[in-house]
Amino acid sequence: MAVLFPISTNGADPGRPDAELWYAADWLAAREADALLPALRDSVQWETHRIRLFGHEVDSPRLSCWIGDEGTAYAYSGARFEPKPWPSALVPVRQRLEQELQAGFNSVLANRYRTGADSMGWHSDDEAALGPQPVIASLSLGATRRFLVKPRQGAGERLALDLVHGSLLVMRGATQQHYRHALPRTARPVGERINLTFRRIIG
Repeated sequence: MAVLFPISTNGADPGRPDAELWYAADWLAAREADALLPALRDSVQWETHRIRLFGHEVDSPRLSCWIGDEGTAYAYSGARFEPKPWPSALVPVRQRLEQELQAGFNSVLANRYRTGADSMGWHSDDEAALGPQPVIASLSLGATRRFLVKPRQGAGERLALDLVHGSLLVMRGATQQHYRHALPRTARPVGERINLTFRRIIG
C-alpha cells in the first residue's frame, strides 16, 4: 500500500483548517503510468461537455467523459451526464483505490487536458449526490500541471501543488465544504495530461 503524505489534516494545520488532503507522488509505478496513459487516450469516449457558466451554456475547456456503474448519472454545472462503461484498464485501478482508501468508488470523471490552454476553473465537488463529506481520489497521468486550493470564504492562504505523472491526490473529510480547487491555464509549453477523479454517487 502506498504511503500518502498529509498536506493538511483536519485541524492539524492552523493555516488550513477543515481540510484533509493527502498526496503520493509515485502512487503508480512509472511503467504502469506510462502504459495507462495511452490506453485511456485510445479507449475512453472523449467528448466536449457543455456546461452552464454565469447563465450561459458553453463548451468546457477540456475533453471529458463520465464513467460509472449503471444508475450513476451525474449532474454538475447545470448539465446531466449518463455514465459510459468502465474501460478495462481502469478496473484494477479502481480495485486498488478501494482497498487502500477503504472507500467504495462507483464512478470516475475523466478529464483530458490537451495543451496548457485546457483548464479547470475554481469549484468544489459539493454536489448533493456525493454526500456531505465525499472522498475524491484524483489520479494524474502525463504532463505535470499545477493544482490550486483556496478557502471558499475569506482570504486564507492558497495551496499550490504540482501534480506529476502517476501521482494520487486524495481529498476527503470537510474539504469540499470549506475549499475550492482549480487547474489553471498555463502559457508554458506542456504536453497532454489525463486526470481521473474517482468518487461515489450516493443518490
